[in-house]
Amino acid sequence: MDSRSGAAAFPRAAEAPAHTGVWRFTVAPVDVSVPEARHAVRDLLVRRSAPLSHDALDGALLIVSELVTNAVRHAALLTPRIGVEVTLDARRLRLAVEDGHPYRPKALHADPDGQGTGGRGLLLVQATALGAGGDCGVDATSTGGKVVWAALPLDLAR
Repeated sequence: MDSRSGAAAFPRAAEAPAHTGVWRFTVAPVDVSVPEARHAVRDLLVRRSAPLSHDALDGALLIVSELVTNAVRHAALLTPRIGVEVTLDARRLRLAVEDGHPYRPKALHADPDGQGTGGRGLLLVQATALGAGGDCGVDATSTGGKVVWAALPLDLAR
């Protein structure tokens, strides 16, 4: 018992780190939404003191830029709003972008001749996520669209 109040003293459950949570916002399927989403995610991660190195933060912002760019370029006709979700848990950062297009993209192989100027965004996302020890993927939504996501480990030594 707690001698001050006479109430039984129970051990406190382990509290989640202060940086954890899930945040969602939407952007219009237009080009100016790419920097808008990138800045919103950067500001959120800084405000939440997410334990990310400078390189990991840069990688996360590259991922957001590429995923929102793909949604703007390839899904705008079927997507009135692009959804962006940022999830921070005790061990990782997950970035997800949802659109209304049913096509499930696959990372394209780089053009061996080096002549192509597009089609490498998902390769960048995949390389950034896997290179940091994370993962990436595509999931179907219940409404026929998709969520393209990438997860990065947090720098727990910080």
